[in-house]
Amino acid sequence: MKKFKINVNGNSYEVEVEEIGSVASAPTPAPAATPAPVAPAPAPKAAASAAPAPAGSTGSPGSTSITAPMPGSIISVNVSVGDAVNANDVLCILEAMKMENEIMAPKAGTVFAVNVSAGASVNAGDMLLSIA
Repeated sequence: MKKFKINVNGNSYEVEVEEIGSVASAPTPAPAATPAPVAPAPAPKAAASAAPAPAGSTGSPGSTSITAPMPGSIISVNVSVGDAVNANDVLCILEAMKMENEIMAPKAGTVFAVNVSAGASVNAGDMLLSIA
């Protein structure tokens, strides 16, 4: 058994932890691996040969992207492309952990792209909308 002293929110707790399984000896460090030779990176392809992005998937230069703050499901989308919005207008509602979270416009502008629809599942950081 090993004893530890843990502080949680200003309260001090003394806990005992039992090791499970037998440890014959301390683990020996692995031998240092020799680094593999690094091949030079391939030259980037010309921009013209790159696949074009799907329409409405990214914002325009100078636009503000609104991303999902957490994973969840889109309950409703209150705007469409071309709509004028004011700062703090509710753009869509994201349900996460059985709570409805209003996603609001960070600034006034025009909706440039809407990348989600009602019922869509999103991950944290996924782009929801873009305002120009």
